[in-house]
Amino acid sequence: MNRLKRYEDIFAIGVFTIMALLPFLEAFTRLIGILGIPASQILVQHLTLWIGFIGASLATRQNKLLALTHKPLFIDEETFHLGRYVAKLLTFSVLIALAWGSWKLLIIEMEYPIDIAPNVPRWLAIMVMPFVFALMSIKILFKSYSSYYYRLSFFLVIIAFSFLELPDLIFDFLPGLYLSIFFILVSLFYGAPIFVGLAGLAIILFWVDYTPISAISAEAYRIVVSPTLPTIPLFTMAGYFLAESKASKRLVLIFQELFGWIPGGTPIIIIFLCGFFTALTGGSGVTILALGGLLLPMLLKEGYSKSFSLGLITVSGSIGLLFPPSLPAIIYGVTAGVSVKKVFIAGLLPGLALIMLISSYALYNGKVNTITIKKFSIKNATKACNEGKWELILPILILYGVFGGFATLVETASLTVLYIVFIEVFIYKDIPLDNVPKVI
Repeated sequence: MNRLKRYEDIFAIGVFTIMALLPFLEAFTRLIGILGIPASQILVQHLTLWIGFIGASLATRQNKLLALTHKPLFIDEETFHLGRYVAKLLTFSVLIALAWGSWKLLIIEMEYPIDIAPNVPRWLAIMVMPFVFALMSIKILFKSYSSYYYRLSFFLVIIAFSFLELPDLIFDFLPGLYLSIFFILVSLFYGAPIFVGLAGLAIILFWVDYTPISAISAEAYRIVVSPTLPTIPLFTMAGYFLAESKASKRLVLIFQELFGWIPGGTPIIIIFLCGFFTALTGGSGVTILALGGLLLPMLLKEGYSKSFSLGLITVSGSIGLLFPPSLPAIIYGVTAGVSVKKVFIAGLLPGLALIMLISSYALYNGKVNTITIKKFSIKNATKACNEGKWELILPILILYGVFGGFATLVETASLTVLYIVFIEVFIYKDIPLDNVPKVI
């Protein structure tokens, strides 16, 4: 198992590194007027598929598959619990079904190969799907129970469904169909991952409609292999490198020196800082975890109430979702078939309105609580800006890349990742070179 973990980690790091380098090299070769890597954009799009499935495998290993409950489901338990057993069994069954459907899709692709790049057939990219689904099912089987009897029961259910034609007996009648949906809902209640509910319903409804299960994998492939979707893992990685470094402390110091003289200046600093981090990481939860421990004591020390401080940090973490390079905005653009650039432009006005409203309330709160105002010092402000100058360039780099026509959105994300890694590892040296794989 330890060897498998090591191989998984190496594979994830390798795919991420290639994914970050290819768009950058494409932009660089275009700027200097030489021929770039053939079909690099298509290769990066397919690497997104690989990253997604590698991420699913790593999440299974760490028992962090997204669910509606807090208690991990896939752990060995001393006492038998019927609801949790059903949830584990259904998760295993859905993964086996998805692995089988992906395998059927792979066979079709191998019979009728299509190249996505010179000498790179499409089936080579799709191969990750059945392999990871099968790997996830094995991990869940071993994590769920140590007893061989329970593990054997999982296989017996799969055999019964496969060879006794039970799906025809169950899904072809309304009571059986409703009962299957009921079991899916019960499984979600007891901790089955959310994807099991979505995929389980899809499998049942596809079966009723006589549609092959491989259609689910084919549709997943179609959605994930999108021209703009690679920006999501790339910008997320950029955000995590920032969160793991001391960038937040430098940025806080800059904003303190620049805006600390305003009543309510510190809350305004937090609004901008949290918004910036959330725009990169794509989740307000990540921002709160990365910055909350630093920002909350700072607000409390200045005299703001605990409820106001907690509320401000939580709200500020969501503002960044409206500004470039907002990952939810990219997902919306991809799903709705709308230009991502237009989505970013549409988010500017409501985003600025939110900043003005929350900043106004922060100013009012600063006056009500008679907060001590920091005296402005041009010397200290210049010093702070000089120390964090490399991070101050980052928003300009992203905005110019997105709106200036200098690079595509994916190339901007790639450039952002490499820029952040370079400044945090080699200039500031906040992240030792040995820790880079861990962050990835």
